[in-house]
Amino acid sequence: MESGSLPWAGLEALARRPPPARPPLGGASFRERVEDFQVDELLGFTPEGAGGHLLLRLRRRDLTTEETARRLVAWAGLPPKGGSRELGWAGLKDRRAVAAQWFSLPWPEDRPLPAPAELEPLGLELLEAVRHRRKLRRGALAGNRFRILLRGVAASREALEERLQDLARGGFPNYFGEQRFGRANLQRAAALLLEGRPVRDRFRRGLYLSAARAALFNAVLARRVEAEAWGRLLPGDVLMPEGSRGRFRDDGSDGALARRVAAGELHPAGPLWGRGGLRPAAEAGALEEAALAPWRSWREALERAGLDRDLRPFRALPRELAWEWPAPGELLLSFRLPRGAFATALLRELVALRGPERP
Repeated sequence: MESGSLPWAGLEALARRPPPARPPLGGASFRERVEDFQVDELLGFTPEGAGGHLLLRLRRRDLTTEETARRLVAWAGLPPKGGSRELGWAGLKDRRAVAAQWFSLPWPEDRPLPAPAELEPLGLELLEAVRHRRKLRRGALAGNRFRILLRGVAASREALEERLQDLARGGFPNYFGEQRFGRANLQRAAALLLEGRPVRDRFRRGLYLSAARAALFNAVLARRVEAEAWGRLLPGDVLMPEGSRGRFRDDGSDGALARRVAAGELHPAGPLWGRGGLRPAAEAGALEEAALAPWRSWREALERAGLDRDLRPFRALPRELAWEWPAPGELLLSFRLPRGAFATALLRELVALRGPERP
């Protein structure tokens, strides 16, 4: 029988609060103000400068991606029903943040580019506008750059700086952050997957399926953290090169793989559950199966939903990690993360966070 008094409760508890690899050094206030959390999307390609779509780089404050999209659909004159399908974005961003985010819209080639003043009534700041030939697709990012201010830091400055140096060298467990689970996404995923309740809104359905896959991934990674194996090679691991979507399985024939994992060139990878795909074997496969044994019905339902198995690295490496102390008790962090990695997963390796963490 699956854990929890409800079909989603035990999984949600594990997914939202998985164990960190390092004990927190103290506490700090997180997102006390909206401007304390700033994120800037980094596109994974160069816009073409011509074509029937318009790429907009917008700065938004305390707005969800979904609400921003609704405002853009109305502003661009797209049909209220179905118009949102013509709008593209590369990734979701937190509401309680100042976020520079890319969107795309159909835009006739004879229509002039918008001026910044046109977006101001929407509560949006236009940073860039450039033509492109295709709609912006999900995941079309190289990563994200963060600038985060922690307030009320109650921890040794020396210990925090030593921990930050360790994170820069060795990275951190690449958990999905609590934002991915929203306020009730797993509960609604359980209704969709386990009870067969339909969800007609494509965006919402995608959110719930993503939350279910993220929860299963976190469950496997939590087991790897407990085994102190989140950043090292296990026999039979599936591996992904740093910065690449490639993947292959360790068959024990290459003794250099463990050194490449230790150097951060390769990362052990875990499941975004679905049908087929490359699966771990030997010790890595046994660990994955043990971690997911309580959630068999979730796995089967995701397969029935038509999802194909994908992979996500168990480890993320922060780049350009820097810090300063602007005032007593304040720690200002800046760093770049690969696409899909959560800044909150890094922060949890430093301190226990106080304050709003929800999207």
